Amino acid sequence: MTATAPPAGCGTQGAPGDERLLPAAPLRKLLTRPELGSVVGAAAVFVFFAFAADGFLRAASLGTVLYAASTIGIMAVPVALLMIGGEFDLSAGVLVTTSALVSSMFSYQMTANAWVGVAVSLLVTLAVGFFNGFMLTRTRLPSFIITLGTFLMLTGLNLGLTKLISGTVSTKTIADMEGFASARALFASEATIGGATLKVTVLWWLGLVAVATWLLLRTRFGNWIFAVGGNAEAARAVGVPVRRTKTLLYMGVAFCAWVSGQHLLFSYDVVQSGEGVGNELIYIIAAVIGGCLITGGYGSAVGAAVGAAIFGMTSKGIVYAEWNPDWFKFFLGAMLLLATLLNAWVRKRAEATS
Repeated sequence: MTATAPPAGCGTQGAPGDERLLPAAPLRKLLTRPELGSVVGAAAVFVFFAFAADGFLRAASLGTVLYAASTIGIMAVPVALLMIGGEFDLSAGVLVTTSALVSSMFSYQMTANAWVGVAVSLLVTLAVGFFNGFMLTRTRLPSFIITLGTFLMLTGLNLGLTKLISGTVSTKTIADMEGFASARALFASEATIGGATLKVTVLWWLGLVAVATWLLLRTRFGNWIFAVGGNAEAARAVGVPVRRTKTLLYMGVAFCAWVSGQHLLFSYDVVQSGEGVGNELIYIIAAVIGGCLITGGYGSAVGAAVGAAIFGMTSKGIVYAEWNPDWFKFFLGAMLLLATLLNAWVRKRAEATS
């Protein structure tokens, strides 16, 4: 009885195995990473301003760059997760101001400990995030419409209630209230290391990047985010809780808006009610530069952090180079277009090699 020869490619000595079981080449893995374009762009921007701007590489300057990047990055990270989930939040910028206003005015008007205002602000801010998610999932209107409505309502409330309660467009100082010093230590402290002044927002930023990356890549919730962003109906069909996932993503944006709002308040003691308008576009652009697709289902928290770093380097690098700051807007638009084109190319490469 003759033995049957094994089919070709079954892993016998000298025969090639199934190519689907072979480990992917490091270069191929690198090319499929969503943050690839932003990392290359960040390196190019850093090298450019290192030569073009005197003093850019000084320790004090790098501390300033990190601070500028962190204030954007704290919000760009949750916005990136939301975009991976297939949605937008146009109210994120003014929600930061709302958080600061609620904390300040509640503490001042109630003559309460500053921490009471911080806690009330957290509840109010999370409620706004829940409202966005609830309205989106129940009405099935586009997130653009839902959050644009929230943006307009918050903008009006911020200005109207501040003038009604305080009589001006800014809040009263709460610097002399009990609990202010400890709250400032958590949200607005700083330390000097090697000549560079590092704000606590850098730690918040890095911590949020780590948590968001862990959620995306190591948890079931991360799988849900990618699933609802790729195809919400298909995700629902296999048991993914689409409504809960999107609502939690909006509440995640709200939580980070609360952190940013408290930093704003405890850094300057008072808050201007008109601040924050337009910042939501910066958060979205940072996420797009970092590799997130407008269509959802693709991106990373690390990429959004790198996108925020590009913003920080550019905004401060232009100042150190003594250029007209109007060029920042030009650079912003150019980076957005280039990043979108590069992200689309990376996505096609990823799909071709998958």
